[in-house]
Parts: sequence; C-alpha cells; structure tokens
Amino acid sequence: MKLFRFIPVLAVAVCVPVFARAEVADGVKAVVNDHAITFAEVEEYTRPAVDSLRRQYAAQPDVFQQKLNEALNDSLEQLVERQLILHSFDTEGYKLPDSVVDQMVQERIRERFGDRVTLMKTLQSQGLTFDQFRKQIREQYIESALRNQNVQREIIISPYKVESYYTANQDKFKLEDQVKLRTIFLSKPAPDDTNTVKLAREIQAKIKDGAVFADMARTYSQGSQQSQGGDWGWIERSVPRKELAGVAFALAPGQVSEVLDLPDGCYLVLVEDRKPAHAKPLADVRGEIEKTLRVQQQSRLQKQWIDGLKKKTFIRYF
Repeated sequence: MKLFRFIPVLAVAVCVPVFARAEVADGVKAVVNDHAITFAEVEEYTRPAVDSLRRQYAAQPDVFQQKLNEALNDSLEQLVERQLILHSFDTEGYKLPDSVVDQMVQERIRERFGDRVTLMKTLQSQGLTFDQFRKQIREQYIESALRNQNVQREIIISPYKVESYYTANQDKFKLEDQVKLRTIFLSKPAPDDTNTVKLAREIQAKIKDGAVFADMARTYSQGSQQSQGGDWGWIERSVPRKELAGVAFALAPGQVSEVLDLPDGCYLVLVEDRKPAHAKPLADVRGEIEKTLRVQQQSRLQKQWIDGLKKKTFIRYF
C-alpha cells in the first residue's frame, strides 16, 4: 500500500494544516467492490487521534509526522474493513428494518444531544445532514453486530490452555525478592539537625525494651504510612528509595534496623517477613491469562474472517 503524502511539518505548535491538502486531498484512497473511500473520509476518521498525537509529539515534528502517517493508514484499513462488512451484510441476505434504525437514531439523540434541535445544530456545525447521521448509525450497528457474530462470540478457554500458557511464560509472572516492611520516618528541619537523630534513637531504645513498632510508628512517624503503623505491606527492592531498600533487604525477619540517618530525615526499619524471588501462583493469574488468551483468539478470528471477506471482494488501493 502506498503511504500518504504530506506537506512538510515545520513546527507542530504552529498553526499549519495537519493533513496534506494537495491534489490528493479529495482523491480516492481505495475502492471496495463499488464503494470508493476518499482521502477526506480517511482524514475525518483519523481526526480524533490527531490532538493526542500532537500533544505527545509536540517537540518531535518528524516523529509526529510518522505517527500521523501510521494513524492514517490504520484508519484506511479500518474503513476498508467496514466496507467489507457492509458488503457482506448486503450480499449474505441480512436485513435491518428501517423501524429498528429509527429507534436507534432516537436513542442516540436522547443520549448524546438531548433533543433534535441540538442534534441539527451540531450536524450543521460539522457539515453533516440528518440522512448522513442516520446512515452512520445504521452502518455502525451493522459493523458491530457482524463483528459480534463472527469475532466476539463466546470463546472457551480450557484449563489446559491456561496452564500451558503459564508454564511457557514464567518470566511474565516472576516476582523479585520481597520483604514485609514497616518504617518510622522522622523528618529533619535541616540536613545538619541532630535532635531528629536523638529522637530516633530514643524510639529505637523503646522498641528494644518491648514497645510495639507499629504503635511507635502511629505515634511518632511522619511518613505516609503513619496511620497504618508504618506498614508498607509486601514490597520488592525497586519500591523504596535506594538507601532504605539496602537496609531493609539486609535485615532478617523480625529484626529492627539501626537509625538510618539521611539528609532529609531518619528511618527505623522493621522487616516482618521475607519471600525469595518466585513466580506468582497460577491461581493468582488465571483470570489475567484467560483474558490474554481470549484476546489472542478473538484477534485470530478477526483476521481469519476479514481475510475471508477480502478473498470474495474486489479491493484496490491507490
């Protein structure tokens, strides 16, 4: 397929046309059976994605142009697929009564516009007629209904498939070494403050004398976990700051650290338990795997269905 042609983009932030408007602006990009898909249709279909791309690549005009080109080609393929589906609807004996379409139109007006007057003003601002609006709703319904029938139908994911995927993709479910962590954090008013270190050592002494670490955290800690008794839950080494992780992962279960004196404050650390690196149990990820396999199967069904429609329909790209 030929790529779209564009006017060079000098600066995304400047008000320049997003889409090329040269001689191809109203040209035909593809023909499906007897229906022509124009550049203007592709442009309009792509428009919702343009603002997002512009924001994301505002400082990278060349990348923006590349991503826009990809979006336009993807839109063209989606419009081709829509025409394949509509052609299939017409040739395979399906019927959609006008009364059903009228009902859908009324529902859409109520849901999105409130009343017909607002709808007509909106359509006028977009350069659309009511008949075009009604046609869009009809075609969207037909496309959705046939996709549901041919692609989104119920797919059975067997336990064997789930277990096989789990075994073959262990790296996706690996967890690093973990500790069940509690901390007490005391903020320093200045990096050279010594009173905070003194208070931290007093708290440490109370804990050694039998005070409960969680109670001390609720009383003294200024960390975000104060109300939970300093509880971080189960965490991996990558979660806390580097200095804190170094101390935490060197402690044995049940051990309280010495005072960790840092420029912004002091920490006391308690490791309640440890877990070595391991894979998540199958029971914990079964739902995630089933969803992945279902999406993969639907993707295969979609390609198989669309490829079959292409074989039965004349398509030409320009």
